Amino acid sequence: MKRLYWWLLILALLVGVASLVLFGLPLAEHKGYVLIAFQGFRYESSLWAFVALILVLGWLVYLLRWSLRALVTSGSLLNPWSRLHSRRRVRLASEQGFLDLAEGRWARALRHLKQAAYNSPQPLSYYLGAAQAANQLGQYEDSDGLLEQALNRQPQAELAIALQHAELQLARGHTEAALETLQAMRARHPHHHLVLRQLQQLYRQSADWSALLGLLPDLRKEKALGNAELSELERQAWRGRLLQAGHASGDAPASLAALQQTWRAMSTAQHQEPELLAVYAEQLRQLGAEGEAEELLRQYLKQHYDVALVRLYGLLHGRDPGRQLQVAESWLKQHANDAALLLTLGRLCLHSQLWGKARDYLESSLTFQRHPETCSELARLLAQLGELERSNSLYQEGLHLLDARLCPVALPALNEMNH
Repeated sequence: MKRLYWWLLILALLVGVASLVLFGLPLAEHKGYVLIAFQGFRYESSLWAFVALILVLGWLVYLLRWSLRALVTSGSLLNPWSRLHSRRRVRLASEQGFLDLAEGRWARALRHLKQAAYNSPQPLSYYLGAAQAANQLGQYEDSDGLLEQALNRQPQAELAIALQHAELQLARGHTEAALETLQAMRARHPHHHLVLRQLQQLYRQSADWSALLGLLPDLRKEKALGNAELSELERQAWRGRLLQAGHASGDAPASLAALQQTWRAMSTAQHQEPELLAVYAEQLRQLGAEGEAEELLRQYLKQHYDVALVRLYGLLHGRDPGRQLQVAESWLKQHANDAALLLTLGRLCLHSQLWGKARDYLESSLTFQRHPETCSELARLLAQLGELERSNSLYQEGLHLLDARLCPVALPALNEMNH
């Protein structure tokens, strides 16, 4: 293609030279004459002077048109307010603003992102960033105002703006306001997974387990969370619901009725989950329904051995202590070396006042695991039997084992305390 252009240029030059030889030289010998007269106006000159004047005027018109186009059109480099410069200002302000936002320079981020938003035809991301920066500065009214401006400029982005608003409201500690925002968005976008995810986070933070349980079917239907996360969320919701039911009122019978009603509302599969079963049994124990709790754990442990439930079983006073001890001793056939089971047997023997047998079980439990609860139980028994020195030693050991589980803290020296 370039070679063709060169050939055309050479051909044009040849034609021009030939025209000059054929026509230019003869015309140069005759200057010609031009006369223009109109209502008192008179112009006269040679032909070549007139041609030169026409060429100069044409060149001036061309320069004028080019200058006007440079000032008006968006691509001109001469116009400081052109669209090209506007895009450049938006790009620079947004780059600096988002950098400031990421590095925690909130005031600078707010200034740069507001500048980018005002000059951009698509300002949503800049308004959202500016609102976040204003929120970090504690300028809550300005933050909400920026989100409102974003909604006015891009009303089709209502959902994105509302989700950001809810996050900022939560960051301020305005839980009820955030809940209103998300519930309004759920009414307009009932199947949107981000709305559902934010709602479940809000329900968890506010411990609104009933609302979370009501949200779970939609979370599962819309696949807003993974299966493992949904299962853990459901387990957490029912655990919280059981704890709330156990403290529903100051009246123990009313709380017990609410607890039992909550348990009945759960599925059969959830009744078989050790964690939920332990929470329910512990609540029954605290509300005085130890017989029901013992029977429930006994039925479960016949089929599924669980160390945490075995330990809880030893804290319960069943309706028939002898049978309870006999059932627990039957588990020794397969779990003879389980320290938790031996502790439970020692406690059940203490309930039945079988002091020697209780001591043997507790001593055996300590041979497998030095546990502070076992030390405490055996120390109490030895104190009742008059073995005070061994009892005190076990109490000290239990305290030492318990301290080892706590976070180490540098205690002040004795001389420092005296000062």
